[in-house]
Amino acid sequence: MIYGKKNNYIKQKSPTFVSEENYQNVHKRMNSTKLIGAFFTPRQRRIEQYGKMAEEMQEKAFHKLINKAASTEWGSLYDYKHIRNYTDFQRVPIQTYEDIKGYVDRMRHGEKDILWPGRVKWYAKSSGTTNDKSKFIPVSPDGLQQIHYRGGTDVVALYLQQNPASRFFSGKGLILGGSHSPNYNLKDSLVGDLSAILIQNINPLVNLIRVPGKDVALLSDFEEKVERIAESTVRQDVTNLSGVPSWMLAVIKRILEKTGAAHLNEVWPNLEVFFHGGVSFTPYRKQYEAIIPSQKMHYMETYNASEGFFGIQNELTDPSMLLMIDYDVFYEFIPLEEIDNPNPTIVPLAGVETGKNYAMVISTSCGLWRYILGDTVKFTSTHPYKFVITGRTKHFINAFGEELMIDNAEKGLAKACEMTGAQVLEYSAAPVFMDANAQCRHQWLIEFSVMPDSIEKFRHILDQTLQEINSDYEAKRHKNITLQELELITARPGLFHDWLKQKGKLGGQHKVPRLSNTREHIEEMLKLNV
Repeated sequence: MIYGKKNNYIKQKSPTFVSEENYQNVHKRMNSTKLIGAFFTPRQRRIEQYGKMAEEMQEKAFHKLINKAASTEWGSLYDYKHIRNYTDFQRVPIQTYEDIKGYVDRMRHGEKDILWPGRVKWYAKSSGTTNDKSKFIPVSPDGLQQIHYRGGTDVVALYLQQNPASRFFSGKGLILGGSHSPNYNLKDSLVGDLSAILIQNINPLVNLIRVPGKDVALLSDFEEKVERIAESTVRQDVTNLSGVPSWMLAVIKRILEKTGAAHLNEVWPNLEVFFHGGVSFTPYRKQYEAIIPSQKMHYMETYNASEGFFGIQNELTDPSMLLMIDYDVFYEFIPLEEIDNPNPTIVPLAGVETGKNYAMVISTSCGLWRYILGDTVKFTSTHPYKFVITGRTKHFINAFGEELMIDNAEKGLAKACEMTGAQVLEYSAAPVFMDANAQCRHQWLIEFSVMPDSIEKFRHILDQTLQEINSDYEAKRHKNITLQELELITARPGLFHDWLKQKGKLGGQHKVPRLSNTREHIEEMLKLNV
């Protein structure tokens, strides 16, 4: 059996990890990845048709969703039985979570045929970063199989296509997930992080090639989970990682501490890829490259949210992601400048233009209908449809008309780091509306893993770069009339970790709010920065 043999390890005083002898043995064995990889070939060929058949694939997804939901309460309310085309569908109003939470709560209490046929037993809990109230996103059996698990399979298919020399299946994958708990004490009904729901329901065969075991993977105490993962995986032959960059970094650092290794590839010499998502990888890339200095290491972004699996980086040299258009997801888009309009322009996939910021709207087999996801994207190509995530509809600074997006922030920070030798671990920024001298500015709170050679230099480069890439910010900074140069406050080590812990948001899908139009979050953080 492919995964039946245990790896041999040698004991050393410090550190203890995969031996060089085992490393060579692994590479002398039959490359099981080539054998298993053949099963992905048909899917790879299908994805290659995305550039030619996008509209047809989306139309097929649209009709499948409408027809299946026609007999639900929602489908009856909006007369799905008589929806024949996209024009008919536009009578369904755009939805936010606030609009559907009453329906979702009824579903959580066991009612069936509400937003999607049957009874939905699983709910992905997402507290977001704008308030402490939780959102509970339905995860139907159809959505689990035809969105989330299809996305996970396609990530591997596209990676193997890009890296023919891969030995992905010669070892195991470390999948970092969250936790779940009973939902209203209903039998077999769960609520928790999406990753925990996926691990709980995963095909048993996949457990042969993943670590840690469920008992560790689903622990609710994140700090205990990190310790247990480090203990249980240092002697494994790990070839791939999956998770949120910030939380995976915590696991890696603990593994390095326990083994005494300077670099992760000393512990796992066959490690070749990190599938990451949830937050931008830009602030973390240098840190990962420093602790995994291997030429064979790859990084592949995915767009996997509680609401669905939407994008995969299909070229290792191109940061854009391929929009996955043949899942149980129908896409629509609202130009960002119209997001607050009572009657905004809404276009299907065929109506998008490259270079424009859009708010993504989805309809899925989890029972989300014309649902505003909250993320903003910009298309880089339409043949096939490829995009980058530029931010959140609520996570930008526009206190003075500057329209500063997370995409701008990431580019500015990258330039400042490059010019000063710094590495940013976490950050958050908010406006200072007016101080004692009647001056306004942006205030940045940054935790560095490597300090810049000069804080002032870093601050100035960041401010100048933001002006170069954002004309609105540049206009407001002109002669310091509206905005003064940004303020930079250095965060103490562990500040953002402590803030998330205080809010009960360690691990899982939780993340630090990057940009905010209010000072609510940054004021809480500043109180801890002592």
